[in-house]
Amino acid sequence: MFNKATTPLLRAVLGEVRESVSQDEIGARTRVASKILEAATEGQVSPDGLRQIGHEALSRAPTMWS
Repeated sequence: MFNKATTPLLRAVLGEVRESVSQDEIGARTRVASKILEAATEGQVSPDGLRQIGHEALSRAPTMWS
C-alpha cells in the first residue's frame, strides 16, 4: 500500500486531471485513475509525472465515438 504522503498526492492529482472530464464519462475517469495508480505502484510518485500519466491516459481513453 501507499504511505501517508502518497495517498493525498494521488487524490489531488486524480482530482486535477479529472476536472475536465464529465462525471458521466465513467470509462475515461476509471482509465485515468487506473493509470495513475499503476504508475504509483511502480514507484512514480512525482506530482508532475503522475499528472502527465493521467493526462496521457485521458487523451488515449476510448470514447463512444472512436
